[in-house]
Amino acid sequence: MRAVRFHEHGDESVLGVDEVDRPDPGPDEVLVEVASAGVNPVDTYFREGSYTPYALPAVPGVDAAGKAVEVGEGVEGIAEGDLVYATGLSMAMPGGYAEYVAVPTDRLAVLPDDADLRAAGGAGVAAVTAWRALIEHADLRPAETALIHGGSGGVGHAAVQVAAATGARVLTTASPAYHDRLHELGADAAFDYDRDDLADAVTDATDGDGVDVVLDHRLDDYLQFDADVAAHGARVVGIGENEQAIGFDSSAGARSKDLRLQLMSMFNTPSLADALAELATLWEAGDLTVEVDRSYDLAEAGEAQRDVMADSFLGKLVIEP
Repeated sequence: MRAVRFHEHGDESVLGVDEVDRPDPGPDEVLVEVASAGVNPVDTYFREGSYTPYALPAVPGVDAAGKAVEVGEGVEGIAEGDLVYATGLSMAMPGGYAEYVAVPTDRLAVLPDDADLRAAGGAGVAAVTAWRALIEHADLRPAETALIHGGSGGVGHAAVQVAAATGARVLTTASPAYHDRLHELGADAAFDYDRDDLADAVTDATDGDGVDVVLDHRLDDYLQFDADVAAHGARVVGIGENEQAIGFDSSAGARSKDLRLQLMSMFNTPSLADALAELATLWEAGDLTVEVDRSYDLAEAGEAQRDVMADSFLGKLVIEP
């Protein structure tokens, strides 16, 4: 079979397509014929070697979706022919940039029979991050107001849908070109994050009450802003930053609101399989989809990884082997 691999850490040029043996599923593993694999910024971090090193050569790709073609001994609840999707790959195991991948059942879930596998390949990291942030950490409730920073991004557009599915009121920031589609995905209001009066606009949208939950992907830029627009007792969940140093310009306002700050990583999710299964119920109900901006073949993996770090787009990029 064909698989993208890198034999040393470096830039996109270290990625190549190799002929390798098709894996056999071990106990508690499912062999997946990959229809689509999401392209995530974290894939580039593993390739560069800036994240925890692991054995080389390596197949990148944290996410994958496709058809289960063989199940290992001890696997229950998944049968040959099921449509499945996975996340949390490529660290201690081969990733999704391949024609086939053997996936442990603790990071795999069954999709509805009519699921769009092209879209599902890009769902894992984005949707599980959104789920863990909003449901497991923030405990978002119906009738609360959630602010999703970067609503056009992979995590952001999934978070808009997850938040809307809870019955919460959803506010988001994004470039104006994406506002109409974000409204269709469930946002009640979308704001240009470059506007000078952004804090006033967000506060006005809550009738002055402030937002109950914030999902923030750039804590170094927005942490003080989050505190300024927060309601009393608000929960801010931080999933990323551009610069490692983050902090409040003035912490007094945050303390006066009893603001709670939760930092998280998707890779610490107690059960990836459970989160994926919960999200599959939203998928089946029509409450969750993944926007695919463009797709690439295996030979274009380097281009895909350049684009995911450099381009602006709505949703996800995927590789289709």
